[in-house]
Amino acid sequence: MVKKVCVVGLGYIGLPTASLLAIKGFQVHGVDVNRHAVELINQGKVHIYEPDLDIMVKAAVQSGQLNVSSEPIEADVFILAVPTPFQDGHKPNLSFVHQATLSIVPYLQPGNLVILESTSPIGTTEKIAEWIMEARPDLNISNSLHDVCSRFFVAHCPERVMPGQILRELVENDRIIGGIDSQSTDKAIAFYDQFVSGKLLGTNARTAEMAKLTENSYRDVNIAFANELSFICDHLDINVWELIRLANHHPRVQILQPGPGVGGHCIAVDPWFLVDAAPEQTKLIHTARVVNDYKPGYVVARVTERAERFKEPVIACLGLSFKADIDDLRESPSVEIVEHLSRLKVGKVNIAEPHIQALPQSLQLEHVTLMPTEEAIRKSDIVLLLVNHNVFQSIDRNLLKEKIVIDTRGFFN
Repeated sequence: MVKKVCVVGLGYIGLPTASLLAIKGFQVHGVDVNRHAVELINQGKVHIYEPDLDIMVKAAVQSGQLNVSSEPIEADVFILAVPTPFQDGHKPNLSFVHQATLSIVPYLQPGNLVILESTSPIGTTEKIAEWIMEARPDLNISNSLHDVCSRFFVAHCPERVMPGQILRELVENDRIIGGIDSQSTDKAIAFYDQFVSGKLLGTNARTAEMAKLTENSYRDVNIAFANELSFICDHLDINVWELIRLANHHPRVQILQPGPGVGGHCIAVDPWFLVDAAPEQTKLIHTARVVNDYKPGYVVARVTERAERFKEPVIACLGLSFKADIDDLRESPSVEIVEHLSRLKVGKVNIAEPHIQALPQSLQLEHVTLMPTEEAIRKSDIVLLLVNHNVFQSIDRNLLKEKIVIDTRGFFN
């Protein structure tokens, strides 16, 4: 029976997972290289925003079931939930997974289960097993009777949650679980069965890795279709929002909504893993990535064209996160657009992002100010809606009169 779990990486997936497991009765040790985050969590506080996460973390820490540090400890199950970005040329960067794996190597014991939850290129789970055996020749993944006493297990269970709904979906969503062999799959299924109410779908590691990449590539391709429709409709002077609404009345058509691009840690990244693995077989997926990556520049061009009507234009950019009602700016097309407007010095930019308290210093911004929504609109000539936050529903539409409104989400439509 699993009693101790070590979660490496306490970001948007790792921290909710660690706190949930602690609430479910596991003794959980969290690990993160961000010392500030470690200090906050040990105080029962959080360094990221997710609805109700602060309440769960506080309860988990106060119960004594969750503690965190910058180093792993011995456990029954090790969960790796670290970033898997791409680098120059859209090549997968597995350095964080590699570092996380090496960090747990000294603490592994025979019978332990290592689970990769990070969305990863195909073959990553197998690499983890190889890295472990290279560093620990006393451990193996052999099924022979001779080696059974030194056996460890490795599986991939990709996260499938939506920001804003993470705590609920960690429990309710179906999970795909693929081990490097059937024993690893079975062991991982038995673990998740203790706290997941959704279906547990067993397969092999490569198929599990491919499944997550397929899910996000499917979304990316369909968003690209919607974004391409927006280009066509602009060219032909057609309301794209009305067009999609009408087309979706067909019983077998469900077109997604266009936007300023595609952001986040999954959809904007994961399709490149497939393109890198099979470049000749991913023509459609690659084209979708090109279309969606083109959209932020297209939006900037529209703003620039309209800004030429003013001597000293002021632009209100509503929303900075990569999707509605969260504070996550990772791979956000809104951030790319604002940075581009700043570099081009199109005009003064006022940002309204109600989910953050200050603009991150990492952003390359000049002549840009964060301010309340109504103030940003009042002081602007152009209003650029980038994120459809629910809080923007309360905007007084009278404030938009005599403003040039560029709505990338159909929010005011």
